[in-house]
Amino acid sequence: MSENELPPSEETPSEEELTFTSRMDLSGVKSLVESIRKEIGKVIIGQQQMIDLIITAMLADGHVLIEGVPGVAKTLTTKLMAQVIDVDFSRIQFTPDLMPSDVIGTSVFNPKNTEFEFKKGPVFSNMVLIDEVNRSPAKTQAALFEAMEERQVSVDGVTHKLEAPFMVIATQNPIEHEGTYRLPEAQLDRFLFKIEVPYPSLENEIDILKTSFERGNVLDISSLSKVASAKELVTQKETINKVHVEADLMKYIVEIVQQTRNSSSISVGASPRASVFVMRAAQAWAAIKGRDFITPEDVKSIIKPVLRHRIILTPEKEMEGVSPDQIIDVTLEKIEVPR
Repeated sequence: MSENELPPSEETPSEEELTFTSRMDLSGVKSLVESIRKEIGKVIIGQQQMIDLIITAMLADGHVLIEGVPGVAKTLTTKLMAQVIDVDFSRIQFTPDLMPSDVIGTSVFNPKNTEFEFKKGPVFSNMVLIDEVNRSPAKTQAALFEAMEERQVSVDGVTHKLEAPFMVIATQNPIEHEGTYRLPEAQLDRFLFKIEVPYPSLENEIDILKTSFERGNVLDISSLSKVASAKELVTQKETINKVHVEADLMKYIVEIVQQTRNSSSISVGASPRASVFVMRAAQAWAAIKGRDFITPEDVKSIIKPVLRHRIILTPEKEMEGVSPDQIIDVTLEKIEVPR
């Protein structure tokens, strides 16, 4: 098992986990995570890391950017997540001609009362799937800035609040560039995670074929059960915020982020928002693993999805084919781990 994967839900907690769990009731978090895993696992085979990171982001009140080639279940996983959680769901297919008003809504004149009324756009939902987010120009992508950061939309001088929970999951194809637009750095920085989805293993792909054959090549996601409500999700988010973070671990997180600003391999490092996101994600990761405190391993487990889209490598490193993940590994080696 890689360090980026959560332990199986049936794993027996260690003595340390049993000792510290009593200080804080994490049974609700454990039950929620196991239920989501179980239901989604009825359809999705493999891709456990993607599922676990989406759940982690959901509990950390963050947004997710999923990058992968077509056909690796990016969109399907998001639809399944909305299916098993009893929340409002909307899907926006980004295209070059999509306008900001198509996302956030617009004021429409009502002849009955001779007044303009705001007609809400699809962003007014609990879980918003943006398919192929890089297909629309910056003007349309910018319409998401306020919604993602402040959970509100301002139109014609009036602010409209978005109901909690609110989560944006966006997908993009890393290999197709024709007709696409580079995401603004300001928007990338608002995503908690960038999840890179690989091809399934040989064994998993064989299981995918077997399962599809047994279902008669028909996929009915409506058969999945609702395992959580919006209210329960909000409650568990509040629990995550209480997971303890020692001062030396806060320093460890900041040192990692600041090192990205001083590296000769990075032209633009991560912002202070990245430090906050690393801590929040580590809190959720620790709670899912049954602990009410974070460890350096929790930080290491989520550091790449948090930082990989926030750092810009130098042109020389890009030409050499070096990836952000490789630079993050080097960065971690330079920072002393708290004991």
